[in-house]
Amino acid sequence: MSATEVTNINPNLRKLVEAGTSPWLDLLQRSLVEDGELARLVAEDSLRGVTSNPSIFEKSILHSDDYDEQLHQLFDADEEMSTQAIYEELAIHDVQGACDVLRQTYEDNHHQDGFVSLEVAADLAHDPARTIEAAQDFWKRVDRPNLMIKIPGTKEGLGPIEEAIYSGINVNITLLFSVEAYEKVADAYLKGLERRLAEGKSLDIASVASFFVSRIDTAVDKRLDGRGHDELLGTAAIANARHAYRSFEEIFGTGSPRWDALHHAGAHPQRPLWASTGVKNPAYRDTMYVDDLVAPHTVNTMPLATLQAVADHGTVSGPTATHNPDETLTALAEAGIDLVEVTDELLDAGVKQFEDAMSQLLDGIEERRKSYKGQG
Repeated sequence: MSATEVTNINPNLRKLVEAGTSPWLDLLQRSLVEDGELARLVAEDSLRGVTSNPSIFEKSILHSDDYDEQLHQLFDADEEMSTQAIYEELAIHDVQGACDVLRQTYEDNHHQDGFVSLEVAADLAHDPARTIEAAQDFWKRVDRPNLMIKIPGTKEGLGPIEEAIYSGINVNITLLFSVEAYEKVADAYLKGLERRLAEGKSLDIASVASFFVSRIDTAVDKRLDGRGHDELLGTAAIANARHAYRSFEEIFGTGSPRWDALHHAGAHPQRPLWASTGVKNPAYRDTMYVDDLVAPHTVNTMPLATLQAVADHGTVSGPTATHNPDETLTALAEAGIDLVEVTDELLDAGVKQFEDAMSQLLDGIEERRKSYKGQG
């Protein structure tokens, strides 16, 4: 079904796209692809991408029966596979299917949208050599042009990010919390492109920088509790993201000699992607991390519940991500909030969370194998 044949496109999500923000779904599960729901979301809800991470796969694989058939086939293999290898087979199958659903979106948007993200193992976050090796391995095995490889935005990830871009791999840099870290990964992206330009290679490579949002408010609100600054509750995350968007405009805006040279040679800007946009505090608007971060050249990857909320009652009131965050950031600092400290802690916690999710997933797969083989 072509876009012109769809008459019931959700108006709220259509307005979001028209304002320059691409809705992506922060969820990947086999049934979503196989029962046609992902295709429906693309057609009717303007969905333009999918992201996954170890936590998502842990929930999808261990808490559904979608994967039983393939798991049993892998358990019956002549040579026993490691649990890591089994997970990779499951994930690659899902990502390939989602890439195929979004392939037309990728083509229709000149290779600047329609991506599906697959993350390298979180325990590689501080191991550059193994990170780039894993990225290249997934890129080859998935074998889809609209794949994005997720690489954590740690200091050790900068080299692999540059190398992956230079190698022609689309990259989603994940676990970004601080503006300083964002600026460094943007630099790594530009370096990778500049190496390709110097060698006369195509610059038709895509990248997004996943800047986490709601976790900032969760952490800062705890620190504000009891300090008498209730007016600042729920303000840090959006201010921090708007600060990052201002950096994006400076790095990738017209008039930047470095970017102009790449842009004129065919490069795409590395779009900020707002991640962790499900609202954790029920006292806050459930669409605030979407409504308040609209701007050209951005992505918002939403949990399904948030996507549904935006479809129902989200509002687009102009480029809200461009609002000046300085007053809020100053007030937070005066209230004793050290955002550098907060974001450093969140990065460490984010890496550990994904490591733990992967460990639980692998343990769960092994338990299923033992049960299937009657060893439990």
